[in-house]
Amino acid sequence: MAAATASRCLACFMDPEAAKCSITVSSRQTINFSHHHRSHLCSLSMNGCQGDPHLPLGTIETRSFPAIPSPSLALDRLNSAISELKANPPSSTSGIIRLQVPIQQQIEAIDWLYAQHQFLPRCYFSGRGQIGNSSDLSIDCTNGNDQIQLKHNLVSVAGVGSAVFFQDLHPFSYRHWKSLKRFLSTQCPLIRTYGAIRFDARANISSEWEAFGYFYFMVPQVEFDELEEGSMLAATVAWDNALSWNLGHAIDALKATLSQISSVILKQRRQVPWTPMLSNNHIPSKTYWNLAVNRALQKIRSNSALIKVVLARSSTVITPTDIDPIAWLACLQVEGENAYQFCLQPPNAPAFIGNTPEQLFHRKWLGITSEALAGTRARGESMPEDLQIELELLSSPKDHLEFTIVRESIRRKLENVCNTVLVEPKKAIRKLPRVQHLYAKLAGRLRSEEDEFDILSSLHPSPAVCGFPTEEARVLIAETEVFDRGMYAGPVGWFGGGESEFAVGIRSALVEKGLGAMIFAGTGVVEGSNASLEWDELELKISQFTKLLKLEVPLEIKS
Repeated sequence: MAAATASRCLACFMDPEAAKCSITVSSRQTINFSHHHRSHLCSLSMNGCQGDPHLPLGTIETRSFPAIPSPSLALDRLNSAISELKANPPSSTSGIIRLQVPIQQQIEAIDWLYAQHQFLPRCYFSGRGQIGNSSDLSIDCTNGNDQIQLKHNLVSVAGVGSAVFFQDLHPFSYRHWKSLKRFLSTQCPLIRTYGAIRFDARANISSEWEAFGYFYFMVPQVEFDELEEGSMLAATVAWDNALSWNLGHAIDALKATLSQISSVILKQRRQVPWTPMLSNNHIPSKTYWNLAVNRALQKIRSNSALIKVVLARSSTVITPTDIDPIAWLACLQVEGENAYQFCLQPPNAPAFIGNTPEQLFHRKWLGITSEALAGTRARGESMPEDLQIELELLSSPKDHLEFTIVRESIRRKLENVCNTVLVEPKKAIRKLPRVQHLYAKLAGRLRSEEDEFDILSSLHPSPAVCGFPTEEARVLIAETEVFDRGMYAGPVGWFGGGESEFAVGIRSALVEKGLGAMIFAGTGVVEGSNASLEWDELELKISQFTKLLKLEVPLEIKS
């Protein structure tokens, strides 16, 4: 299986011919996120993709310390531990060591991230309930041979700086996956790489996505873990002498990052005053959207193999005042029931943030789950109205067709790497604060953990964000859309030693303080779709963002 997967790369979406893989800047419409506006602090580290993916690290270790009362004391303890590590370094020429200190306070990870003053790179990931449902995660709160362990559920993670990052001039491949896994171990479950992958590696990379590349993953240098009944501050060093990045360099870089970490953490407001909006430019405009949807319907009704295509829209918002991506993300948490919240911001890049209800997959050991999500309706203003809308969605032939395409495609893909696949429920309703969807859960058992890459390459892109058949839909998207989706609708999440979890990067935006935002949304087009109703669905899907904005000067050009 490994040999087979090594020869290909995330289907046709993530690794076209190597000769065609160099990064180019598209002539498509862009928002000007120019680098000279930035005044962020950035950490130094190594690129793990440049190492030998087949050469194991000499050291992979987690060192836990006793729980203490506050973040400032935890920071002091980490600084002491780093000094001890420098005085007594391991002899190995490569390795990764995580130092972690539990805190006897429950502090939200997003509040800690907001306090870190634009330090880059940075990441945030919040699962639905707990990240990875890690109810059996044991954190050793001693620093010796005592057998006392505490069990905590991990709720969300925030990180700044990168102990090691992963990025390449070629799309995400089996070799890159092996490079990531080299730094991970089942014995150290909280050493994880957080990141995202482009929706389509064949599409040219436009300027606003250039710093993300084809993919970007990071193991945070400094990480704050929000637990159900407490918190934890961690610091990680990674080194590989073969990459001219030894332990001394790694420790010095970590100490420089820690010197910038703030322990003064204030609870973020989950509602912010409206941000004035000078303009809101949709690409495509409503007129061109209608043309695109009708063209797609003509293709579906012809003798083409195409059954469904997902068309997307980018809305560029210009504001006279700063949009802080972390403040926006905190507000999205109000909408976060049954959804993932995420933020990824490489050096010299805007922040990619989102509040997505869609799971791509969750793997724990050999167990794998995925979800089918399709069909959208607004929530009702009253319980009877909400139930009526639910029944309408359940009985809609158009939405049933769209949903069935997604569910059955995922089921077939799971069956390729699983002995059996269970679908339960087969068709239900998932309710979110503003919308409700048709939903099914699929579960199976992998034949090997090496099949993890196969799962990622097979499930992305799902018919929920691309269409069916995949290649026909991809071609039509490339011909129709005049903006770069970038990481929008791509996999967003994390890899760990024995576990990994990815969401689909929808309900998302590209945001930079002082420079506005690009808000993305898409909708599935099948037989029975109506262009005007699909436009209304786009408006509904971005409403969690637009509720934070107020149009003061209506500059949008009507077409």
